[in-house]
Amino acid sequence: MKLLKWFICSLILLTVSVHAQHTLHIDAVLNPETQSLSITQQITFVNTSETSISEIYLLDWANSFSSKTTPLAERFAENFNSSFHFEKEENRGKTTITYIQDHQNKPLVWNRDKGPDLINITLEEILPPKGEVVLHLSYTVKVPNDKFTRFGVSKYEDYKLRYWFMAPAVFDGEWQAYSNKNVEDFYMSPSRFLVNFHFPKEYTLVSDLDIISETVINGNKIVHLEGNNRMNVPIYLDKNLHFNSVVTDNFELQTDLRDKKVTPAIKALQIDRITHFLEEKLGPYPFEKMVISDADYRNNPVYGLNQLPDFISPFPNGFEMDMELLKTMTRKFLENTLYVNPREDHWLLGALQTYLMMEYVNTYYPDTKLIGNLSEFLIIRWSHVSTLEFNDQYPLLYLNMARSNLHQSLKTTRDSLIKFNKNIASDYYAGAGFGYLSDYLGKEALDTTISEFYQNQLLQPTNTQDFQEALSKNTSLPINWFFEDYVGKRTLIDFKIKKVTSVNDSLIVTIRNKENNAMPVSLYGLDKNDIVFKKWIQPFDSSITVTVPKEKVKRLALNYEASIPEMNQRNNFKKVTAIFNKPLQFRLFQDVEDPKYNQLFFMPVFQYNLYDGFSLGMKLYNKTLLPKDFNYRLEPQFGFRSKTIVGSGSFYYTSRYDHQNLYSLRTGIAGTYFSYDEDLFYKRISPYITFAFRDHKDLRKNTKQYINLRNVNVSRDENPLNPNQEPNYNVYNAQYVYIDNNLTDYYRGLFDFQVSKKFSKASLQLEYRKLFLSNRQLNLRFFSGIFLNNKTETSDDYFSYALDRPSDYLFDYNYYGRSEDTGLFSQQLIIAEGGFKSKLQPAYANQWITTLNASTNIWKWIYAYADAGIIKNTGFEPEFVYDTGVRASLVADYFELYFPLYSNLGWEPGLGNYDQRIRFIVTLDIKTLLGLFTRKWY
Repeated sequence: MKLLKWFICSLILLTVSVHAQHTLHIDAVLNPETQSLSITQQITFVNTSETSISEIYLLDWANSFSSKTTPLAERFAENFNSSFHFEKEENRGKTTITYIQDHQNKPLVWNRDKGPDLINITLEEILPPKGEVVLHLSYTVKVPNDKFTRFGVSKYEDYKLRYWFMAPAVFDGEWQAYSNKNVEDFYMSPSRFLVNFHFPKEYTLVSDLDIISETVINGNKIVHLEGNNRMNVPIYLDKNLHFNSVVTDNFELQTDLRDKKVTPAIKALQIDRITHFLEEKLGPYPFEKMVISDADYRNNPVYGLNQLPDFISPFPNGFEMDMELLKTMTRKFLENTLYVNPREDHWLLGALQTYLMMEYVNTYYPDTKLIGNLSEFLIIRWSHVSTLEFNDQYPLLYLNMARSNLHQSLKTTRDSLIKFNKNIASDYYAGAGFGYLSDYLGKEALDTTISEFYQNQLLQPTNTQDFQEALSKNTSLPINWFFEDYVGKRTLIDFKIKKVTSVNDSLIVTIRNKENNAMPVSLYGLDKNDIVFKKWIQPFDSSITVTVPKEKVKRLALNYEASIPEMNQRNNFKKVTAIFNKPLQFRLFQDVEDPKYNQLFFMPVFQYNLYDGFSLGMKLYNKTLLPKDFNYRLEPQFGFRSKTIVGSGSFYYTSRYDHQNLYSLRTGIAGTYFSYDEDLFYKRISPYITFAFRDHKDLRKNTKQYINLRNVNVSRDENPLNPNQEPNYNVYNAQYVYIDNNLTDYYRGLFDFQVSKKFSKASLQLEYRKLFLSNRQLNLRFFSGIFLNNKTETSDDYFSYALDRPSDYLFDYNYYGRSEDTGLFSQQLIIAEGGFKSKLQPAYANQWITTLNASTNIWKWIYAYADAGIIKNTGFEPEFVYDTGVRASLVADYFELYFPLYSNLGWEPGLGNYDQRIRFIVTLDIKTLLGLFTRKWY
């Protein structure tokens, strides 16, 4: 068997090697003291195109770590990853070039004009098609810390080297030279490598290149490695990682992936099974060795419950290890053998990987549930999520983005994908698309195509068009819809049964395609939960009418088995003889959407404020784990201190738009009823409409704009201690919000206009946060507000602008004790209006106010702050106010403490009762806290 395998692989490599390939001779010396590589390199570049060239681009991705302004550094900042920005320069990595010469050792002209990690070399002579040129290089690579990408040098001085050498960029009529943006899309032609690696003898070198020889001289090892048709050469210098080797009938696998619950023998059996499965589905792997690392897996893990700690792992022993090995080996198998542009045609690799994983689970784990053994627990067993199969996660996680209007076309370049799409949703949607094709065309047609495509395109330049041509040879059904609409467009899938007419023994069914595409859909006839018939409707746009048999059919359904990753399956059912299209279902706690039912959820809720105390109640709602258009929520609660029924409720509908800057339009109404003081209650009802805008051509941009229109109607119990208060009022409010949220530069602007019976006012708020290259952070906030007219009592500042603590008459802010003037709850700070931290006089402005708030970091999360402003009240001259102090920003905008030092009051620490002058920001709202963690994904 192994002899046959060797013969097939040799034949494949011999066939491929007939085509000219670049040759890279590399001599690399590891210097552990400086954590660097000293490299001399010879590149024999072959012009395999039909075009003469006068320049050559080299990928120098090791230099992408060289500064805080490289495309890689900017990507870290966009993803709110601050570790790279704050890291010391010596830990970031770079390339220092000694020389670049031609074959006669003459210096060549080169530059980095296209990017810090791209080198453009001007050739002395034009290089014709099929011509060769030899380049000589000498350079030093400073290896970065592995905390940024999991590759580099670890704190244990292990080396995981990726992008450690200079490689010729691909030229296919034009240069495919682009910068490293941490999206794992290194692109070079299959090349021949001859490497001599020098390193201290206590290390063990691990590589999927063939080790030809290994010698030890003066305490240093010299390992000679070779390999043909390689598109990347990661090298591991292992002092602590402990790679293990498993030799299968197909090839040798070296890995440091481990699971304490899996014995080496079981792990070896899993690896052997995966290698046989992959070669059965694809074809022979052309190399004798494959290396997969823990770093490879952690950069692209199996997302889901199998990432939970071992003590709450819901899956049987061995399953998680099998999935980890499967995903990492499948990706490595494809990336090492399919010569596709990973930035442009990444979807094809993702589709093949995900589809093969789905097939593996169907074959070896057909009964495994999405949440594993948790589905058997009594409290969970009744939920819909407990019935979902493991493979249901793929369309489910894609739909999370589609329902949020954050989905992107599969042809979107990999560096333009939102992080969640890049890591999860894009590949899952692509794999679900192959499942769609398999059901539509027949499994044999797709599986044959995948195998033929792999074997015919092995190590050859290939792309989406080649796969389409291969698929068309194995089916007579139309497939253009898949590549033009499913892959090529940012589109959604949503079918609906519009009308059913019964005529004799037949049903005339009108089906509507609600989206701008032409795709096929499956139509089912159901007798309760039994399938009477299944019929595929050929691709159509708009609507189509079909005739089906009526016998035994009580309901009709589209996409009943959910093989299509459809945006909305709730409209897929139509009654024929049943009473309802879908029955009603009650569930305790939020669940995954079950399109077969109209779902209503209920769950206990509690919250706290000073006056109601702890309030406990029941929330009734229809929101599932996936976003939906129409949502309602009713939360009646009992306040244990106020001894009163309190609570809130809301109804809203969201319209989403795919192909315009207006991406969301939400209309709704919300109401609350709580205490605002001891034995005093307020009722707030607010209908509203919100327009949300963004650049629909670049979803990675964090720039968004909002227009908010609302009417706030408030009714309050009259306070006998304040007979002059305005208990009932109505405010019309219009807002424009601009926000550009990034790690290094943060901008936010807010224009607010309010009109009520007794006043009208307008305000402008501008915020700017800058993180400089020196790690100095500057925060600036400007606020200016003016009353256009004010007929309120001059002695009542309820509607006035506040210097430090707004009265919040619109009940927008989450005050824990909104009416407190003394005590701990009065020290709660919400940065709004004047934004001051010290309690100064005058505390309010009934005419106009202008303030400036500033802070800068002193050490890590310790900041110095200063506020200055002018307040104007009717009948008084403008007054200048200021304060200064120290801010401890444990988590910016979420958990902060403010210690006032000097203000109009003087030196505040010496004024007594200093503990009562300290202000705090504490965010306890779960939804707000989740935003802290989800911002880096969306």
